[in-house]
Amino acid sequence: MPLSPLDIHNKEFTRSWRGYDEDEVNEFLDQVIKDYEMTIREKKDLQGKVEQLNERLGHFTDIETALNKSILVAQETAEEVKGSASKEAKLIIKEAEKNADRIINEALEKSRRISLDVEELKKQAKVFRTRLKMLVEAQLDMIDTDDWDQLFDTEMSEELELTGK
Repeated sequence: MPLSPLDIHNKEFTRSWRGYDEDEVNEFLDQVIKDYEMTIREKKDLQGKVEQLNERLGHFTDIETALNKSILVAQETAEEVKGSASKEAKLIIKEAEKNADRIINEALEKSRRISLDVEELKKQAKVFRTRLKMLVEAQLDMIDTDDWDQLFDTEMSEELELTGK
């Protein structure tokens, strides 16, 4: 068990014939008592500070643990969100590819129909042109016939006869 300041103060030394100066020893002991008391007070203060610091350390350790758990939860949540986003992106891409294929197929089908329509219109235009050409040639043949000359001659002679000239 350690000495207390009171133990030091109450300590009695035996006297001898050529012993130490009693006043000097008492002064020294008084100084030792003061220093020892101060050391004990400092020790108590330091122990109190250690306890406070340990409490704060415990508090901060709890906070650190909570933060670590929060970080883990956040990381897990981020991974889940990332996975969900990836799945959703794949679904969107698949849907877009389906739509693109459908649109391309529709466009190809429409292009085929238009090509067929164009070919049909070309055929009809050729038929129309041929018929028109035949009609125009027939009309030109009619114009070129001698019947017109006879008609004009006949009409003129009939008019002259009617007028009496």
